[in-house]
Amino acid sequence: MQLEMVDDYPDVVIACCGGGSNFAGITFPFIPDKIAGKNIRLVAVEPAACPTLTRGVFAYDYGDVAGMTPASMMYTLGHDFMPSGIHAGGLRYHGDSSLVSQLYHDGLIEAVAVMQNPTFEAAMLFAQTESIVPAPESAHAIRVAVDEALQAKKEGVSRTIVFNLSGHGFLDLGSYDMYLSGKTEDVALSDTELQESLKSLPRV
Repeated sequence: MQLEMVDDYPDVVIACCGGGSNFAGITFPFIPDKIAGKNIRLVAVEPAACPTLTRGVFAYDYGDVAGMTPASMMYTLGHDFMPSGIHAGGLRYHGDSSLVSQLYHDGLIEAVAVMQNPTFEAAMLFAQTESIVPAPESAHAIRVAVDEALQAKKEGVSRTIVFNLSGHGFLDLGSYDMYLSGKTEDVALSDTELQESLKSLPRV
């Protein structure tokens, strides 16, 4: 592991989370350490417009709109959920994998929902300092990584923060143009929309 090469270990591992594959890929190797009592935080970041873990319900649901897949236990907003047209690509999925959902339910991982404009603000900061244009999905993790760093600075503590830069934003320059033009809106899922969408949950 790269961290072992520099004799370090993360205090917090952060990744964006839609269905959960990206998040699981970087955080699951740390789960055994977490279960064994290691003081490490594993944080899933999702859009406030599609807050599956932070506001969804833990229930049986289908993985697809048509309801053709077997129902499985997951955190879900309801398989009929139609997310807003936010710039978050694959993070606009109604549910999370059963494994990610169970870990969240058991309190082994955390979840945070963030708005669009602060997310792009963090993406711009990253692009200007690292010369890498991140995908909007990845920028969700960057937002929380920046927040964690600022909080550590405020507390006067040293904190090793690992986040997953899961993709570049070269195909998302239109989204960046909208942000820089002041046309990107902060969108949050309303309680009314959530309750309406949850009516689609299967009866099991």
